Amino acid sequence: MAASMAGTCRYVSLHGSFILQRRTRLYLTLKSKFHCTSPAHNGLLFTLNKRGILKNSFPEDAAQDRLPRLLQSGAQTVYCGFDPTADSLHVGNLLAIIGLLHFRSAGHHVLAVLGGATAQIGDPSGKTSERERMSAEVVEENTRSIRESIQRIFTNHEVHFQDNSKKLGTLTVLNNLHWYKDWSVVGFLSEAGRHLRMGTMLSRHSVQTRLKSPDGMSLTEFTYQMFQAYDFHHLNQLYGCKIQLGGSDQLGNLMSGHEYIHKVSGEEVYGLTLPLVTSTVGDKLGKTAGNAVWLNRNKTSPFELYQFLVRQPDAIVKHYLKLFTFLPLAEVERVMEQQREDPEKRLAHKRLAAEVTKLVHGKEGLESAKRCTNALYHSSVQALEEMSDEELQELFREAPFHELLLEPGTTVVDACRSINAIPEGPRGYQMVLAGAVSINHMCADKPEQVLIPKLHILSNGLSLLKVGKKNFYIIKWLSL
Repeated sequence: MAASMAGTCRYVSLHGSFILQRRTRLYLTLKSKFHCTSPAHNGLLFTLNKRGILKNSFPEDAAQDRLPRLLQSGAQTVYCGFDPTADSLHVGNLLAIIGLLHFRSAGHHVLAVLGGATAQIGDPSGKTSERERMSAEVVEENTRSIRESIQRIFTNHEVHFQDNSKKLGTLTVLNNLHWYKDWSVVGFLSEAGRHLRMGTMLSRHSVQTRLKSPDGMSLTEFTYQMFQAYDFHHLNQLYGCKIQLGGSDQLGNLMSGHEYIHKVSGEEVYGLTLPLVTSTVGDKLGKTAGNAVWLNRNKTSPFELYQFLVRQPDAIVKHYLKLFTFLPLAEVERVMEQQREDPEKRLAHKRLAAEVTKLVHGKEGLESAKRCTNALYHSSVQALEEMSDEELQELFREAPFHELLLEPGTTVVDACRSINAIPEGPRGYQMVLAGAVSINHMCADKPEQVLIPKLHILSNGLSLLKVGKKNFYIIKWLSL
C-alpha cells in the first residue's frame, strides 16, 4: 500500500535522520537475529521465514523476542489490506492471503480488510503516476467480487489443506468504508492528522519518488498513508489487532500505523512484510505491470492458472513450492529430488500447479484444468466429452461460440459454412478436401460426410472445429 522497504531505509531526510539510519542498520541484522531467537526457533515465524514468506519485521527488535513470545502467549489477531482497484485479486496478492492462512492455521484470528475507502484515495507505492479516479459504484462492485474470492480461497484451504487436528482461527472480512463513511473531513483530520508528522510522511520513498517525478503527487495520494495508519488503529481498538501483514513495498505504511498507535495508546504493535512476487525478469506480478494472472475464474481460468505455473522456469519452481503451497519442507525436497531424477516429466512444476490451482479454484477447478490440458495438449476426445460449455469457452477464449440446430443430413461443409469458418463457394469446399478442417481433433476431409454422433458431435452436444492451425470454433448443437 505504500513505500518500498529498500527505499525507505536508504532515504535519510533532514528530519529524524539518526532514527532512519539506526533503523537501516537494524533491518540488515533482523534475519540473523531472528534465527538465533530461541522462543521462535520452532514457532510460526521461524517456519514462515524458512519458507521465504517473511521479509522483514517492524519495529526493529520484533523478530528478536517480543513478537514470537506474543504469538506463543495465545491467539492473536492479524490483518492484511486489499484495495479493490480491480474486480479480482491477482497472483501477486496470493502470497498475502497465504500469509493470513498460515496464521489462521496456527490458531490466530485473521482480518482481511477491503479498502472500499482507500481504493478511492489510491496507493502511490510503486506507481509513476496517479491512479485514475474510480467511482463509488465500481469500487463497491469490485469489493463484492474480491470478498467472494477471498472467502472461496479460505474455504478451499480449510477443506483441502487444513490439518483437522489443529484448531483454526477465525476469518473476518471487513470493508474500511464502513468506518470512514460517517466521518467529516474536518473531523477526520482533527482526529487522525494530529498524530502524524509531516517530516516522517515526506521521508517515505514512495512520496519522494513521486515528488521528483514530472507529474508530482496529489494531496489525495499523499494522505493515503494516514488512512492506512488509522485503519491499523481502528482494528487495534475494535479487534485487538496487533499485527499487520503487507508487501515489502508497504513498510512505510506499516511504520506509520505503528507510530500512530504508539502515540495514541502507547500499545505495542508489529508489522511483517512479505516479499513481492516478481516475474522471471524481475517485474512485479501485478495488474499495473500488464502481466497479471488473476484469481477470479472469469478473468483467468483454472487452466490458464495451471499452465502459468507449469511453465515457470526450473530455477524458480522450488522457491514457489515453498511460497505458494502448504507442502512440508521435507516434501518439497522430495519433490525436487524426483524432478532432478527425471527433469523431462516436470513433476515439481505439475505439483506446484496442482497445489495452487486447488487452493484458488478448489478440487473441481483443478480437475477442470487437467481436462483442458488433456484436451488441448494430448488431443483427448474423452477430455473434450467431459468438458462443460464454460470450460471449452475458457480453453478457447478467442474462439467464437455458436449454437446451431442439428438438422438431419447436416454435413461437414454445412457445419463449417453455418458458422462462417470457411469461405463460400469452391474455395471453402477445397479447404475441407485438402484437410484444413478437423472436428474434435480428427481430420474431417470429406465435405459431404454427414455428421455422426459420438464422432463429430460429442456426447455433451459439443463440437470443437479447427480450421488451419489456430482458428477454433465451438458449436453447441441443439436438437430439433
